[in-house]
Amino acid sequence: MTTIRSIGLFVLAALAEIGGAWLVWQGVREHRGLLWIGAGVAALGLYGFAATLQPDAHFGRILAAYGGIFVAGSLAWGIVVDKFRPDRYDVAGAAICLVGVAVIMYAPRG
Repeated sequence: MTTIRSIGLFVLAALAEIGGAWLVWQGVREHRGLLWIGAGVAALGLYGFAATLQPDAHFGRILAAYGGIFVAGSLAWGIVVDKFRPDRYDVAGAAICLVGVAVIMYAPRG
């Protein structure tokens, strides 16, 4: 159950961070205004809280593993929201990152 909770928190963190950054991007680069920027800043704050709820107590481990989630999540966001088509190298890189997440977070430790 701890692993499922951890994965769920990583997904929540990714949605908040990537979504928040996207909202800020839309507000600034696409000239959608301060409401979009403010919503993005709030979502980015939610990301910070989601990361603190991970069951592991080591900040460095959590952020290192989250980096892999961020890479894969960013590509997924691009596919769903921006209709981006990753090439095989994008997919391979994201898969390598997710293997790294699994090793860092979920390998048995003594």
